[in-house]
Amino acid sequence: MFNKLHRDESGQTALETAIILIAFIVVASVFAFTILSAGSASTEAGEEAIYSGLEGVQSSMDVRGTIMGEDAGTDGTVDNIILRLTLVAGGEPVDLTAGGDVVVSYRDNTQFINDVTYTLAWVGANDGDALLEADEQAELTIDVSGTGLGPDTEFNLEIVPPDGAVLTLNMNTPAALEAWNALR
Repeated sequence: MFNKLHRDESGQTALETAIILIAFIVVASVFAFTILSAGSASTEAGEEAIYSGLEGVQSSMDVRGTIMGEDAGTDGTVDNIILRLTLVAGGEPVDLTAGGDVVVSYRDNTQFINDVTYTLAWVGANDGDALLEADEQAELTIDVSGTGLGPDTEFNLEIVPPDGAVLTLNMNTPAALEAWNALR
C-alpha cells in the first residue's frame, strides 16, 4: 500500500509548479517595485531641477522706462546712470540695499569695474524697506564718474542679484553729451 501511494506523483508536480509560479511572481513584483522606485526618483530629480531653474528666473528684474545718463560736471563725461527697476511678473523680492548682495558691474572696450557704487530711491509706493517687491519701482543712480564714459561710447552694465537671472544692459552714449542724455 505504501508503494502504491508513491507511484502516482501528480500532486507533487502540481505543488512544485505552484511553488515555482509563486517564486516567479515574487521576483517579478520585486523587480517591478525596483523599476518604479527608480522611475519615481528620477522624476523627483527632474522636478527639482525644473523648480530650481524657475527660482533662478523668478527673482529677475526688468528696466522700466528710459535709462538716463547725467553729465553733472563740465568734463564732458557721464557721471551717473539713472534707471528704474521692477520685478518681472511673479518674481521674488530682491534686496537692493546699497552695498548689499546686489552687484553692479561696468564694462566698456577698455575697462571692467566690478561692484560699482549706487544709491537707491523709490518711485511711487514703497513699504519702507529696501526690498524690491511686486508693484514697486526702484530708481538706481549708478556712479560711473571714474570711468571716463564719453560721447559715442558703447558700454555694458550688469546688475547681479544674489539669486536669479543677471540683468545685462548694452547701451551707447549719444554723439554729443548734454546735462541729461537718453542712453540707447
